[in-house]
Amino acid sequence: MWLSNLLKVRKLMTEDQLKDASLLVFANKQDLPKAMSLSDLSEKLALNSFRNRDWHAQACCAKTGEGLYQGLEWLSVILNKKQKRSK
Repeated sequence: MWLSNLLKVRKLMTEDQLKDASLLVFANKQDLPKAMSLSDLSEKLALNSFRNRDWHAQACCAKTGEGLYQGLEWLSVILNKKQKRSK
């Protein structure tokens, strides 16, 4: 599963149409005792290898909403910065 997802993300991120796209990854189910840590998830997805791209991994629990707004806030800030740069 991880390899398949990693390959899909990698393929998407090499598409020319997405060369300037930011990447937001939600690490869901953080309310569960055996949830993968944010650092482990980032490592398994090799997020640090996206050097010339804005990316953020956000721990969250969709059931309670915890972490969702923080991730979306990050995305909002990044998109506003990109919009200002393009003017």
